[in-house]
Amino acid sequence: MQDNAPIGIFDSGYGGLTVFRSIANQLPNYNYIYLGDNARSPYGDHAFDTIYKYTLECVEWLFAKGCRLVILACNTASAKALRTIQQRDLPARYPDRRVLGVIRPTAEVIDQYTTTKQVGVMGTRGTVNSQSYLLEINKFFPDIHVYQQSCPMWVPLIENNEHLQSGADFFIQEYCNQLLSQSAGIDCVLLACTHYPLLMLKLKTVFPPHINVLAQGDIVAASLVDYLKRHPEIEEKLGRQGERHFYTSGDPVAFDEHASIFFGEALKSNKM
Repeated sequence: MQDNAPIGIFDSGYGGLTVFRSIANQLPNYNYIYLGDNARSPYGDHAFDTIYKYTLECVEWLFAKGCRLVILACNTASAKALRTIQQRDLPARYPDRRVLGVIRPTAEVIDQYTTTKQVGVMGTRGTVNSQSYLLEINKFFPDIHVYQQSCPMWVPLIENNEHLQSGADFFIQEYCNQLLSQSAGIDCVLLACTHYPLLMLKLKTVFPPHINVLAQGDIVAASLVDYLKRHPEIEEKLGRQGERHFYTSGDPVAFDEHASIFFGEALKSNKM
């Protein structure tokens, strides 16, 4: 029986809104609750145990709001917390709930975007150091070689709305050059942070035109559509009134000022 459960979407801050936008475009009729843990972001440089603790707290908060399905729209949380939550916390305490991430859906289809079988991954230090993309991609496609590049300055630039200014160009060019210096054969670059799509226009001018620069939003959204088709026991419990609610652990006024840049439209948030 349908119980009007919303789909929870979690991110350490604003970046998950780029994934939420794609999900809402493909599944517009469902109810959603978005939670940004802005008070404790960015997650990228935190230790594994800290990221797991923060992520679990936010997932449990979304469960308490009625969510039966939560999407970790955050690469760092997906890399450092998802597996433990899925394997330890859900079976023990929440057997009827599900938590999904953004890494596996992307890894499953990455072969469609490369002909040279050489893929670059750009992400936070936490995501890169976890080796999650390397492991997941090689699990599905052992013949694909993965080159990784951490970009620690990109999230602060984006969250301070400085990413389109000329002062950001040095850091954009620097990290791209460092990635390409690892191999001349890279023909696909995955933006393994949900903030990075806001740099897409600049990145396409930096990378040679033959390189596919790949954002995750539409891929994750398509994967969720498929997941709900394969799991009617989850899908039938989801509400379909088209309701969207936004929460932040930080200042709602500050969140609202920045969030529209990521979500593509104005929104109104509440304190969690």
